Amino acid sequence: MNIIANQVSAEGLYLEEKINPAELDLETDLIKLRSDLLVKAQVYRITNALTVKLNISTLIYADCSRCLENFEWKFNKDVQLSFPLDSSTAVIDFDPGIREEVILDYPIKPLCKVDCKGLCVKCGKNKNEGGCHCGST
Repeated sequence: MNIIANQVSAEGLYLEEKINPAELDLETDLIKLRSDLLVKAQVYRITNALTVKLNISTLIYADCSRCLENFEWKFNKDVQLSFPLDSSTAVIDFDPGIREEVILDYPIKPLCKVDCKGLCVKCGKNKNEGGCHCGST
């Protein structure tokens, strides 16, 4: 998402754009994005700086670090970014800031639910689906 600095008037500017997650290199071994990021931006120019209020939303798929089941959650984050302006600044690119803000919210160990019981260490059965019969539970 780019903006030409001179296009921002005193009243501000509203932008809305869908960004393909592949463009921002957001996927990891455990985190997958299967829908575009919807980014809504309100841009204000205050003297020698641009202030950008962003809302970033998407649907994220992940593998639970305890039971290995795939689950999804709705990602929705409000962010404010500032960009200094000088006479040589023509175009501002929001993509690095958007990427950073999304990645900062990735969980270190994604869980399908807070009380996920995980897998049986002996037979590998998902304990969330009931007890196993191997004698370890």
